[in-house]
Amino acid sequence: MRVVAELPRPDCKITIFSMNMKYIVKFEQGILEQTYKLSEIDMLDGVNSVFQILDEEFIATVIARFRLMSEDFRAAYQRHEY
Repeated sequence: MRVVAELPRPDCKITIFSMNMKYIVKFEQGILEQTYKLSEIDMLDGVNSVFQILDEEFIATVIARFRLMSEDFRAAYQRHEY
């Protein structure tokens, strides 16, 4: 797996990898991660096609999902009181 691009943002880190004819887009925020896989064959303009998909509207939904993931994890953690 090789890193194709890194897009640091104040609200999350975005890394794009290339592996086995797929682009893997990884979003990180603290201890949480979200990954999305795209076929390189479907991306006609290479990694530039991936950048087009990663528009502000999509990134906003990823950030909102991070909030939900954090709430879910916090609730699970508190149920077991570690």
